[in-house]
Amino acid sequence: MNKPEWRISDGPVPYQEALAVMEQRVADIRAGRERELVWLLEHPPLYTAGTSAKPQDLLQPMRFAVHVAGRGGQYTYHGPGQRVVYAMLDLRARRQDVRRFVSDLEDWTIRTLARFSVTAERRAGRVGVWVVRPDKPTLPDGTPREDKVAAIGVRIRHWVSFHGLSINVEPDLSHYAGIVPCGIAEHGVTSLVDLGLPVTMADLDTALAETFDEVFGEGVRPSQAA
Repeated sequence: MNKPEWRISDGPVPYQEALAVMEQRVADIRAGRERELVWLLEHPPLYTAGTSAKPQDLLQPMRFAVHVAGRGGQYTYHGPGQRVVYAMLDLRARRQDVRRFVSDLEDWTIRTLARFSVTAERRAGRVGVWVVRPDKPTLPDGTPREDKVAAIGVRIRHWVSFHGLSINVEPDLSHYAGIVPCGIAEHGVTSLVDLGLPVTMADLDTALAETFDEVFGEGVRPSQAA
């Protein structure tokens, strides 16, 4: 298997531009013209609607542009300070198992965050990665408050993946007020900086590259790209 290309974009990438790049790359991977791609980037502030998005979960439709994403999941937010990871991987050469792939993305995220001493966990019925917040008031039923630190939403076409995951480093968390994130109202959203960790994007990118190999096999370290 060829090593995936790693790409890091410096400035915010418009969402429609990113979609166009992913569409073309997925077609090229499928046809054998290009190798896999892991693309690390940020977007300007925006909301995306996955295939399960409910209209009532868009609370402030005029706050930011809303894009129909085509990925699985519901409404989510992207913006500066959030590392978006688009993983265009050929599952024909890996495992042709969508549930396993989503689980692998969660595992990749959990292993990455563990490099910063963050105990992040899966939750049954809630795709994404969560942290328990004992420092916050409990829920009305007495269970601990949990905040989402990373979201996951993927699409598979002819066994080639695109979209992927997003990890909150230091986004403006107030921007999540315009939606019900991933359709879950009883829990909140956090970031590495909100958890008291002065992690930089470069720190996170290095950890993502190192832990990718642990979950998906041999990869290459990222190089900077415009």
